[in-house]
Amino acid sequence: MKYGEREIKEFDIEQDEHYWPNTHEKNYTIDIELPEFMCRCPRSGYPDFATIRLSYVPEEKVIELKALKLYINSFMDRYISHENAANEIFDTLYRRLKPRRMKLVADFNPRGNVHTVITIDSETMGE
Repeated sequence: MKYGEREIKEFDIEQDEHYWPNTHEKNYTIDIELPEFMCRCPRSGYPDFATIRLSYVPEEKVIELKALKLYINSFMDRYISHENAANEIFDTLYRRLKPRRMKLVADFNPRGNVHTVITIDSETMGE
């Protein structure tokens, strides 16, 4: 196994070291685009590709960018639906960061003439 594969396989998004203190009290938005998301269709095993766009207004914590990259890469060999992948990413980051606001857009590449975009926004979800 190559070192990058091992790093992804052993990565744990739950570790506190991946979250840094937000030292700013003002509202500001962090926009992150991850254009190489990949997971596998749970039915066929075919690869699904997406661009993940994360936007959040931090409260007490921000996520370290390498940690986010490794977390997103950890989906590449998982059999998971578009909806479940987007919701899992949002729920994990929202729970860990506890941001003032968060929005995630999972824009999947078309496959079989179907284009799926999943948007989850903390301002519009029922709590």
